[in-house]
Amino acid sequence: MKLRRDIFSFRNRVMVILVGIGLGAISLLYTNNMAKRLREKEQHDVALWAHAMERVNRDVMGGAMEDPLIADIMSNNNNIPFIITNENLEVINSHLIPEKIINHPGRLRRQIEKFTEENIPRPVRFWWTNEHYHIIFYGKSALLKSLYYFPYIQILVITAFVALGFVAFRSSKHDEQNRVWIGLAKETAHQLGTPTSSLLGWIEYLRSQDVDQSAVDEMNKDLTHLMKIVDRFSKIGSETPLSPANINEVVGESVMYFRKRIPRNVTLDYNGLAIAPVQANINAALFEWVVENLMKNSLDALQGHGAIDVRISSNDKDVMIDVKDTGKGIPKSNWKRIFEPGFTTKTRGWGLGLSLSRRIVEEYHQGKIAVVDSEIGKGTTIRITLKRIFA
Repeated sequence: MKLRRDIFSFRNRVMVILVGIGLGAISLLYTNNMAKRLREKEQHDVALWAHAMERVNRDVMGGAMEDPLIADIMSNNNNIPFIITNENLEVINSHLIPEKIINHPGRLRRQIEKFTEENIPRPVRFWWTNEHYHIIFYGKSALLKSLYYFPYIQILVITAFVALGFVAFRSSKHDEQNRVWIGLAKETAHQLGTPTSSLLGWIEYLRSQDVDQSAVDEMNKDLTHLMKIVDRFSKIGSETPLSPANINEVVGESVMYFRKRIPRNVTLDYNGLAIAPVQANINAALFEWVVENLMKNSLDALQGHGAIDVRISSNDKDVMIDVKDTGKGIPKSNWKRIFEPGFTTKTRGWGLGLSLSRRIVEEYHQGKIAVVDSEIGKGTTIRITLKRIFA
């Protein structure tokens, strides 16, 4: 049923898009047709006006100006910008043209050229001579220009609304997916609570038995680590309080835990316990998760042999934690993609570790995480940057 609903939902979205495109195309064609008809009407009006002017020029007694029809034609062009010149392009009259254009020869020439491109100029002949005549240069009325631009404005508005709708839809889907993942994480933490509590009881039982207590201690460390993982899952989606912490110690705990659980042919170095402590505001449980994710990725890249070097450095503003390995390296084209959800080069896994790490560092701790160096066959360095605080 879910698959069918998804198919219908997809079809509905496609139909909405197609209907929107269709309406936009119809609007564009209809408005362009209206603009074409209005332009033809304006050209016809100017032609009538030119004929009326010739009629007035032919009527030496001036009776044509007293004709109501002629007078109406002569005064009915108030919305069309025009320039009337003589045969030498000297301005005789103009309408809807700013004085700064009429009084500036260069601007006037450009305006006449623009009008000529928009409409063919109309000559007005005198009955008594062919040497002298007037020329009507005219452009598009404000209404005609609005009709030409209106469809594009309409399409732009429709596109903006579609884009906003798409963003809102994606945002709602993203929020829904986040709620599902948060619910799954909290349910996982809840389900793990019972067996971890039971394991604590078994650890205490083993302590009272005649068994190798060093093995029990290691089992207790693993159980403690498992309880940290449960705590991390329970914190996903909740308010995450940050507090000042010694970065050297927090990172050092993760390193010490990993050092006893890596293959023999892998070395794990750490400089944090040999340098002056540095502090930052972090949530220790979540931040340890990030460091462990980076070391796990380095361990996978080594494929059983090589070195991992975890180094802490700082300046007046920031604390930097570098996790460097001598593994297979990452192509530069993938330096940013490795932090995207679902991206992985491994045959196993969902590709969520580094994506979750970036979210913890950037959204919860307002820090940065990025690949700062990588070379195929030589290794990779990933850096976490946090704001440093001073005690």
